[in-house]
Amino acid sequence: MRSPCSIARSLEVLGEKWTFLVIREALAGVTRFADFRAALGIAPDILTARLGTLVGAGVLEKVPYQEPGSRQRHEYHLTDAGRELRVVLGALQQWGDAHCPYEAGPTVARRAADGRSLGVAFVDDRGRAVSPADVRFERTAAYPA
Repeated sequence: MRSPCSIARSLEVLGEKWTFLVIREALAGVTRFADFRAALGIAPDILTARLGTLVGAGVLEKVPYQEPGSRQRHEYHLTDAGRELRVVLGALQQWGDAHCPYEAGPTVARRAADGRSLGVAFVDDRGRAVSPADVRFERTAAYPA
């Protein structure tokens, strides 16, 4: 039976370190198995498992391609669900920059299309940022007794 907790269900898909790194590379435009391996230095069996989990969960989709004279292979393209993880990775990056900083400084900056610096935040129904200190997680009627 699936967990009623959305965090637990999300972690069933995303709970491995390599999974977030695969998504990071996909968000940067990587689509091919060999390119994921080269960028991450990941063992092929682990990469195969992570890609399979992400395809099965609808985060990536397999798209066939064939180079001339070679056998058919697959690229891995982000779905809408995968592209929405950009905010999750941005939040992890923001937290890591603040609480586990790299001595040389941040390696990636979050920017809007017009170049403005971005931070990840909770936003209310009027479009205003809300301090994390003012955010509550309230149980609903769906919460198990």
